[in-house]
Amino acid sequence: MRDVPTPAPVAGHRGQFAEALRHIEKVLTEGLRHGFFDCSITCEMTNGGKRQLVVRAGKSHKFNIPEDELPR
Repeated sequence: MRDVPTPAPVAGHRGQFAEALRHIEKVLTEGLRHGFFDCSITCEMTNGGKRQLVVRAGKSHKFNIPEDELPR
C-alpha cells in the first residue's frame, strides 16, 4: 500500500471547498502555461444546503460543498 500525501490546506480552508480551490488553481495555471484554454464554473444548491460546484475544463469535476465549509 502506498502513502498518499495529504494536500496542504488552502488559505485555512478545508474539505471539498479547499479541493475545489486547488483544482481551479491547477486549471488556471496549466491553461496559462499552455497559452489558451476554456473553462466554466457553475454552482447550484442541492439537498441539505450543499453547493454543487462544477468546473469544466476538458473534463468536468464536481465538488459538493457543505454549508459549514463555506468561508464566512
